[in-house]
Amino acid sequence: MTTMAARSASPVIGITPDLNSRGELCPGEHFALAVSEQIPRALLNAGGIPMVLPPISSRHTLGEALRHLDGIVVTGGNFDIHPRYYGESPLEGLRDIKELRTQFELALISLALARDLPLLGICGGEQAINVALGGSLYQDIATQVPRAMDHEQRSPKDHAGHKTRILPGTKLHQILGCKVLETNTTHHQAVKEPGKGLVVNAIAEDGIIEAIESKDHTFVLGVQWHPEYLTREVSQEKIFSYLVSACRRADW
Repeated sequence: MTTMAARSASPVIGITPDLNSRGELCPGEHFALAVSEQIPRALLNAGGIPMVLPPISSRHTLGEALRHLDGIVVTGGNFDIHPRYYGESPLEGLRDIKELRTQFELALISLALARDLPLLGICGGEQAINVALGGSLYQDIATQVPRAMDHEQRSPKDHAGHKTRILPGTKLHQILGCKVLETNTTHHQAVKEPGKGLVVNAIAEDGIIEAIESKDHTFVLGVQWHPEYLTREVSQEKIFSYLVSACRRADW
């Protein structure tokens, strides 16, 4: 386990990678791990030490690995969580499934929550936190919420696509210090019913949930947008700074 001295200096924060098939280069069940450079950079700039986590299948080994971490970032990716994890059958609009990654991330989140490790979920990572706590998702916003805006923005991720309302009295409002935030979203799924202990803290103009937080844990935050691409904005950078601060304060 990391010592308090090490934690105070630079907390070690695990990052879940995407799993991309290596295809013709290496036939069979082989994957390349991929992490957007913006997330490690944002953590480094906030004073943390990023560490990419391999998809460990053994729950015991995963638990041992967590003993050496001070916090977790669950990233997004171009894939969906299979709806059986929240008690539903597939609907029209469901896209690619990455079973290995889903199993790994749900196990990781479950163990992190049990230890009250600071936890940040970004885009699909927010959805994974919600599912891990018994919540459900819209499998496809356009199919299930006909009047919703297009949440898959066409502009680059380093540009905001729409406004998000931050709800007062929430930890996210405390972190950001603003009522409205310009956000960048690239998702076609979203939180439908929040999981156990989760509070909605941000909503898009069409009513789609854009962020959640836990009232039962020291720091569990999920955001549907990508703050790592917008850290030039002080409000977005605060998300990573607060995570690192939470990792320094945590004592488990």
